[in-house]
Amino acid sequence: PASVCSTELAHLRDGLAVVGQICTCGSVARVRSCAWLLMAAVRKAGPGVASGLGPEYKRAGHVLLHAPNPLKLFGRVPIRHVVLMQMRFDGRLGFPGGFISPKDNSQEEGLNRELAEELGPGASAAYVTENDYISSWVMENPQKVVGHFYAKRLSLEDLERLEAGALHAKDHGLEVMGLVRVPLYTLRDGIGGLPAFLCNNFIGNAKEQLLEALGCLGLMSQNKIEEAVRASQK
Repeated sequence: PASVCSTELAHLRDGLAVVGQICTCGSVARVRSCAWLLMAAVRKAGPGVASGLGPEYKRAGHVLLHAPNPLKLFGRVPIRHVVLMQMRFDGRLGFPGGFISPKDNSQEEGLNRELAEELGPGASAAYVTENDYISSWVMENPQKVVGHFYAKRLSLEDLERLEAGALHAKDHGLEVMGLVRVPLYTLRDGIGGLPAFLCNNFIGNAKEQLLEALGCLGLMSQNKIEEAVRASQK
């Protein structure tokens, strides 16, 4: 059965309003309230939104790959989970994936094709199905795009093989500069770790997708996510 939860954010920054959203992680739906999810040129949408939009909208699919990690940084800071993003050709951070071709039979088929090009031989372990769907977004600027976002849990061994194999991917050194692990902790100085990572330049709404997924998948508590967001804005 679906479990439903909601969270009130104590602070609002930069004129953002709290909005309710539904994200689907496998078969579990959770209602979240996230101030960072309201963007002027982006709106949340359901998985079938593409069928109701005109041909001027491109379709895209991206995936967050993650795995549990029992190790500790410096022997004391729990890493807990590995979450992958990638450095793009334009110097921005984003998730593996890309545009879905009209020739693709489904969103997932197009996404898996893109993953094979960007991740190489290890992409087979990250094969995405409709059960991995989280959310969809409609972007109006700078171009009209319907984006579909997924998350896939791997074993740590499969994820590490994927990282190694990505060096031999078709797009490595071209469209993709390399995979990046997201630090899901905050160091003693209050900024090192996730707060500092959030200060990077992200493509489109990739940062909002990251924050959404961390809470939706239970990779971080909502309080820890909010604390990291606040620290990154100081």
